[in-house]
Amino acid sequence: MSTAILTGPPVPGSPLEGDLRSLGFEVRTAADPRETAALLAAVPGGERVAVVDPRFVGHLHALRLALTDPRFPAGAAPGALTARPEARQDLTRALAALADDGAAAPAAPAPSAAPARPAETVPSGETAPPAETMPPGETAPSAESAASAEAPAPPALAATLPDRPAPAATLPDALAAALEAEGVAVHRPELGSLVAAVPVGPQARKETRDAVAAVDDEAVRLRSAVKSRDGFFTTFFISPYSRYLARWCARRGLTPNQVTTASLVTALIAAGCAATGTRGGFVAAGLLLLFSFVLDCTDGQLARYSLQYSTLGAWLDATFDRAKEYAYYAGLALGAARGGDDVWALALGAMVLQTCRHVVDFSFNEANHDATANTSPTAALSDRLDGVGWTVWARRMIVLPIGERWAMIAVLTALTTPRVVFYALLIGCSFAALYTTAGRVLRSLTRKARRTDRAARALADLADSGVLAEAAAKVLRPVARPLGGRTPYALAGAAALLAAAAAAPLDGPLVVLAAALYAVASGAAVARPLKGALDWLVPPVLRAAEYGTVLALAARADAPGALPAAFGLVAAVAYHHYDTVYRIRGDAGAPPAWLVRALGGQEGRTLLVAVLAALLATGGGDGFALALTVLAGAVALLGLAESIRFWVSSGAPAVHDEGEPA
Repeated sequence: MSTAILTGPPVPGSPLEGDLRSLGFEVRTAADPRETAALLAAVPGGERVAVVDPRFVGHLHALRLALTDPRFPAGAAPGALTARPEARQDLTRALAALADDGAAAPAAPAPSAAPARPAETVPSGETAPPAETMPPGETAPSAESAASAEAPAPPALAATLPDRPAPAATLPDALAAALEAEGVAVHRPELGSLVAAVPVGPQARKETRDAVAAVDDEAVRLRSAVKSRDGFFTTFFISPYSRYLARWCARRGLTPNQVTTASLVTALIAAGCAATGTRGGFVAAGLLLLFSFVLDCTDGQLARYSLQYSTLGAWLDATFDRAKEYAYYAGLALGAARGGDDVWALALGAMVLQTCRHVVDFSFNEANHDATANTSPTAALSDRLDGVGWTVWARRMIVLPIGERWAMIAVLTALTTPRVVFYALLIGCSFAALYTTAGRVLRSLTRKARRTDRAARALADLADSGVLAEAAAKVLRPVARPLGGRTPYALAGAAALLAAAAAAPLDGPLVVLAAALYAVASGAAVARPLKGALDWLVPPVLRAAEYGTVLALAARADAPGALPAAFGLVAAVAYHHYDTVYRIRGDAGAPPAWLVRALGGQEGRTLLVAVLAALLATGGGDGFALALTVLAGAVALLGLAESIRFWVSSGAPAVHDEGEPA
């Protein structure tokens, strides 16, 4: 239960108490700062508390945005302040100081009643997407700070709020200023056409109430529930009605996590329909996949509509999207096999390509998370193109974001065959990967920026180096030259490994030798901080080397079931890598070192698969497939168990993807 303290003289007829109770606050009243301090001390330290001026006039959604957003330790609007448990001590000290002074006015006056832009409904933890590329690394979350979709307030509304002398600061405004002076981040949502004010005098109060009546805050709330930076298909074919589905869910007490789970279940049923291998099953699979995507959009809109953000919800939303898509790939491969067509290599290739695309996004974003002198001609060109409306949509569509990608998969599943679906995926995602990667490489080469230690640490964590690479890095650190950065080492090792996996005899020593040399090259790549202009390419190169090696060896193996087993192994390892990304983006740090070492590190797993291939991949037995299956199960069990423990119990900040669709 949260507590709101109305401090100051009561206002007869004000609906404020009812509004606060509808938002889940228990309302108490105080006459002055000293009585407010006494009431605050009586509220348990683990509860949210709000201090509100009784003269407040504004929209209910303005209060909701300012006082109930769970992403911030403190929030404020004119005449209203809230503090979560982590900011309670600072609030208590600030209130005690004001009570001792016998005044409630610091330097800052109360803001006027003029409308501002609507509150940012971007879930926390997301970084803004890079200007030159369209997809983020599936999230892309925070923090997620997108402009609201609604139009600015009409001129007639502004005319109803004439300029007036600013009144003296209210107690909530004074407390907000005091908290900020102490270094506490106080979130002040942009309200746009919503009104939040503390009018002075009957005439000003009447004018402010008229301004409130002139704006439908429910319409504003619905519009702002929709992510502003989304794909063409999502924006024009899903969001126009999914927002109403989100409101329907909110009014029936459903949570975003429940909708997210429903989306996962629907996608898994779709995968099961595809696995039947019948035309009816394929049609049902396509329809269910589209409905799963509608629910996938709805869960985020529900979170924004009702401000129900959570750490668990962020994790579910981030990981379930990948689980749904890759499970559907497996369903298509199973369905094709029932019809006598083996497309497991295509399914695994599509998963490898899509995952590597995301790693490129993640690595680039982390490398430039806090870069200085962040300018380049490529970025300037991208900004100019963004000024031409049609180019924005064209650039978002050609990178095949999740909405367009799933729509294509669904339609092709219903009308064609799994093989055609995977060919289209591979061609479309390859083009998208080339387009986005080329743009980021050009930007990196033409910008003048100094990468920070934080960025270098994030890239090193994304590299997923195990014991072998760490030992090689320690030995090579004194002698490994930069060569313009660390990327050449990774590229050389990956190229040699993939060439051996694709062409060398499986029963000979060359693949194992190449994997051992790759482990050394991986160590050289991370021997020094990854601060070069193109060092953000190291993690995706290592991902491509590990996943590509598993694909090549399984495809060439004379072992029944090797490709499905390899699909499971790559899926398990990819989950571990996605989990690493979302921990870093949530400022929670990488997975613990013991987990990375227990999973072998990327170079250790690659070497192990090479050894297994040399021992078991020839001769026609099923030993290689069984070994890959056991390895996949071990990685999945250990990685998933630690991930669930962390996200359920750590209290890490929520990271919702509000950038470009992944």
